[in-house]
Amino acid sequence: MSEKKVQIGGVLLGGGDIAVQSMTTEKTSGVEQSVAQILRLEEAGCDLVRVAVSDEADARALKQIKTRVHAPIVADVHFSAKLAVLAVESGADKLRINPGNIGGEREIARVADCLKAHRVPVRVGANTGSIEPHFLERYGRSAEALVESALLNVRTLERCGVEDIVISVKASDVPLTVKAYRLLHARCGYPLHLGVTEAGTERAGRLKSAIGIGSLLLDGIGDTIRVSLSADPVREAECAHEILRACGLETDFVDVVSCPTCGRCRYDCMPLAEKVSARVRGVKKKLKVSVMGCVVNGPGEARGCDLGIAGGSEYCVIIQKGKEDERVRAEDAERAFFERLEGLLKE
Repeated sequence: MSEKKVQIGGVLLGGGDIAVQSMTTEKTSGVEQSVAQILRLEEAGCDLVRVAVSDEADARALKQIKTRVHAPIVADVHFSAKLAVLAVESGADKLRINPGNIGGEREIARVADCLKAHRVPVRVGANTGSIEPHFLERYGRSAEALVESALLNVRTLERCGVEDIVISVKASDVPLTVKAYRLLHARCGYPLHLGVTEAGTERAGRLKSAIGIGSLLLDGIGDTIRVSLSADPVREAECAHEILRACGLETDFVDVVSCPTCGRCRYDCMPLAEKVSARVRGVKKKLKVSVMGCVVNGPGEARGCDLGIAGGSEYCVIIQKGKEDERVRAEDAERAFFERLEGLLKE
């Protein structure tokens, strides 16, 4: 958790909860398509949604979009102070800029005055592709270069009187990203936006994001996260929540523990585990359920859960609230287990 707090619409960064965000892939001026995608992202658990503002039509569309969605909208603007100002005036709840490409001190001051007048926060930062040449010359492509670049942008805004700042330092290299955020966390108290940028396709990106973002969250670093995938942005939100759950930072869900199976397995538990996971996906209820394939570790694991099953070749044991209270034939196990599960979900 950061020392400073930043309010973005109804979302507070730095208050202890980790905000999940993603970015739309639709052209922002296509209001119907943009709204539809934002609503899907909200349903997937996005607390903040970022949109690209590439021209005046995109900026002006924010007024219409804002009336039809619930999540705060972050306007992503580059190369134009005029568009940044127009996006804020059109209702953006937060601005994402790189002061170094906005157009000089006068233009930066223009944007800063607009941010202060509308009390809109801003995210600045550095990616490995946007580090200033003199930092690259001094530090090379390194965590130090990322941090120095980001803090240079922060100081530029501070001189203009802007105080509501969120910072990011992203790379596609996971160790580099983690090191940069640790250095940045030690040097400033602003809220940090975590992410591994350009992480890749869904499979690779989920893994890189889980390692990079997860390791930082376990260190107590970070206030908002964005998983970057070359995929439907809804997948980004889903992965972000999975990371929070794995880190113990989100508990309002059904945790399904299942057996990896081995040569001892005499009950094919994998199909049941898949069905249970599908049934509880999206359920906001703190429960732990185990589906185990043998009697070695199964009963012990199940006793630590709200509901569990351990299978054998002929029968399965169902354990609820730590007590073994039913033995059923293997062919009846799925039906009996789901009856218990539905009962718990309705409590």
